[in-house]
Amino acid sequence: MSNLKGRLKGELTKEEFTQIKEQQEKVNSILIEIGYIESRKHALLHDLASTNEVVDSTKKVLQDKYGSISVDMTTGKFTIEKDEDVSN
Repeated sequence: MSNLKGRLKGELTKEEFTQIKEQQEKVNSILIEIGYIESRKHALLHDLASTNEVVDSTKKVLQDKYGSISVDMTTGKFTIEKDEDVSN
């Protein structure tokens, strides 16, 4: 450090400059990837909201048809909820 005393300018060694350039390029690459992931996340959240609306609509159709039911997602069979009036 003593050889830099009083100097306003200097030059890194080739190895030092290469090292910091590679590090900065990696930081930039990571930031670009984060941006891509956030953009994809945003699109997926919109997709999820749309799908949830479709699911809610389907639930309403099925509830109007069968009443309050629980569906076994492996067989497609359903059971009527206990609080439901089954006299229909």
